[in-house]
Amino acid sequence: LTTAQVKALTTDQVVALTTDQIDKLTASQVGAMSATQVAAIETDDLKLMTATEVIAFSTAAVANLSTDQVGVLTSDQVSALTTGQVKALTTDQVVALTTDQIDKLTATQVGAMSAAQVAAIETDDLKLMTATEVAAFSTAAVANLSTDQVGALNSDQVAALTTAQVKALTTDQVVALATDQIDKLTATQVGAMSAAQVAAIETDDLKLMTTAQVSALSTAAVAKLSDAQVGALTTDQVVALTTAQVKALTTGEVVALSSDQVSNLTTSQLAAMTATQVAAMETDDFSKLTTNQVSSLSV
Repeated sequence: LTTAQVKALTTDQVVALTTDQIDKLTASQVGAMSATQVAAIETDDLKLMTATEVIAFSTAAVANLSTDQVGVLTSDQVSALTTGQVKALTTDQVVALTTDQIDKLTATQVGAMSAAQVAAIETDDLKLMTATEVAAFSTAAVANLSTDQVGALNSDQVAALTTAQVKALTTDQVVALATDQIDKLTATQVGAMSAAQVAAIETDDLKLMTTAQVSALSTAAVAKLSDAQVGALTTDQVVALTTAQVKALTTGEVVALSSDQVSNLTTSQLAAMTATQVAAMETDDFSKLTTNQVSSLSV
């Protein structure tokens, strides 16, 4: 059949085609089919089409596939979809994709998905995606994830987020991160977080962060910690603060430090404090300092 003849087929005629006949269509013939004709291909026939035939579908045809048709696509067919075809999927079609189908998407295909498409991925499917797939999300897609989706990310997925993706997280998404997820952030990822993002970390999560994570916080982020966050820092976390981070503490944050926290400051940290910071120390806190600590003060 010529492409013109294929185009002339009615939907009833397309339905009448047997599986063997559908299988014999060339990529050129399939590519000539209208969206309406492709929508008329029965699911039993569609799932037996070759990957070459499927990637010949026009983007209009892909966007017009029924959710039942989308649901029967094989692993090979899904993996073969062009980025143009992936971009053409509707959000309803993305919802219709099974966990196995989502798992077969390549990083290139995932990277081509719009923010709306990624937001349509069901949480049960999302948490089973590979770390490579998740790392391929655009920053716009990451910023558009629901808090339920963020909460569903597994440890490997969280650790695989690029610094650009971490920076794209909204404060609501940061709040949605569980303690186990916060714990899996690398020092590099933590260092990429903005002051607003760090300020959104809940105190119960903050106090369980590793010393490497805390010492990776930017000075801008340290300066924006709330009094509750400062008070929640453990002794080990306080000791892990760099001299630059200590210098960044506001007078309000110095006041928020407990006596135990102040008494555990190292001589290097105390030496880095400004006169204004030292003056902000409460008398009860100052009295807990040892002679060596006091002598290390540069003011």
